Amino acid sequence: MAAQTRAVVSGQWLAEAVRCNLVGPKLRILDTSWHLPKLKRDAKTEFGQTHIPGALFFDIVECCNQSAAYDLMLPTSSQFSQYVGDLGIGSDTHVVVYDTSEYGSYIAPRVWWMFRMFGHSLVSVLDGGWKNWLVDGHPVTAERCVPERREFGAKANLSWVKSYEDVLENVGTRRVQVVDARPVGRFRGTEPEFRDDTLPGHFPGAINMPFTTFMDASGKMLETEGLSKVFREAGVDLEQPLWTTCSSGVTACHAVLAAHLLGHPEACVYDGSWFEWFKRASPEHIISEGEGKKV
Repeated sequence: MAAQTRAVVSGQWLAEAVRCNLVGPKLRILDTSWHLPKLKRDAKTEFGQTHIPGALFFDIVECCNQSAAYDLMLPTSSQFSQYVGDLGIGSDTHVVVYDTSEYGSYIAPRVWWMFRMFGHSLVSVLDGGWKNWLVDGHPVTAERCVPERREFGAKANLSWVKSYEDVLENVGTRRVQVVDARPVGRFRGTEPEFRDDTLPGHFPGAINMPFTTFMDASGKMLETEGLSKVFREAGVDLEQPLWTTCSSGVTACHAVLAAHLLGHPEACVYDGSWFEWFKRASPEHIISEGEGKKV
């Protein structure tokens, strides 16, 4: 049972669980993949062709607030309860999330954080994701399983979710450290964002820690010592409060996961992230080495 509280589980551990037929109401595996439009990959189609045996597809586009003005914003508690209950997940289910990103993990930490934010701590990220599952020669299948619906009662911890107003106030006070997990070019404003209506850059006081810095070259999470080093070198003190951001609140969760692994379980996410900030902030609150925002 100890593995159920681990934020990250190994491919070896999960392969053994699959081999022992443990996947079911007490253990659910979710393929949480979503890809940037430029990659021209259809995650759901790919899942239908091959996935980890017993896995179900978690569609982050379906399980979000579809009426929000910004991408992939959190669903309501009732929406989340309905969606994950349909996946056969109950309050006693250990959920393991992975994705098929070339990085090793991309979306999976976001879904891990969503479960925790909605009050479900029995959730783990598969270390190294699908990429390493294949490299290590673990079994795959095209077979689909149909779960029996279970009741799931989500209780949102909204103190973990930060708004535009929260971040704007913090830009003035600098009371809380804010880590921006986007690639350095988008943070600095020298490489384009993946939405055409948003220029790159960052808000004052943000600390850039690209989400890939929390993983090794293979896509597995760094060991504790390596994680401590990257936070220390970025000037982030994990004894102090921490908020995270990115383009749309997804890769921000890599920083939350890394901080959690180092004993900081309460890092918060700015859900609207840069896509909201760019649209709402005044030009003096947008720092860019590129074009910037017009007055």
